[in-house]
Amino acid sequence: MEATIRTATEADLHAILRIMNHAILHTTAVYDYEIKDEAFINNWFAEKQRSNYPVIVATTDSEIAGYGSYTQFKAKDGYKFCVEHSVYVAEAWQGKGIGRLLLTALIDNAKANGMHSMVGLIDADNTISIALHKKLGFTEAGLLQQAGFKFNRWLNVQFMQLLLD
Repeated sequence: MEATIRTATEADLHAILRIMNHAILHTTAVYDYEIKDEAFINNWFAEKQRSNYPVIVATTDSEIAGYGSYTQFKAKDGYKFCVEHSVYVAEAWQGKGIGRLLLTALIDNAKANGMHSMVGLIDADNTISIALHKKLGFTEAGLLQQAGFKFNRWLNVQFMQLLLD
């Protein structure tokens, strides 16, 4: 499997939306309940561009295999050097290294843009994602008990953090 990481374009938004909606409907990787529409993804992408935050995709010969992005952790001035990332991989490409490629590219981008810290909020039962983060140098930075609710059950959120400099 050969995948390339590149900056997302408007032409990629349909594939990103498909991956996003699959995660909403079938996983606890995102705590939304309702699928998103074309207007949402267009606004989401425009806001990322306005704020100068990256949206990247992993491409194979035939399709978008995943996407990633980050944004300021919290909307307060003091958090301007701390970003929260998101990485989602299409179901058919999970377990094939796409998540690692995307997360590594986001880390490199954040370093190049002078960020100091990157955090991830991960469903605590997602041991695969937690293990990937640890392999890339993230450490466990706290656990929020029963912070989310989806699929008729309470979900714990594992904070992971990487200091970038």
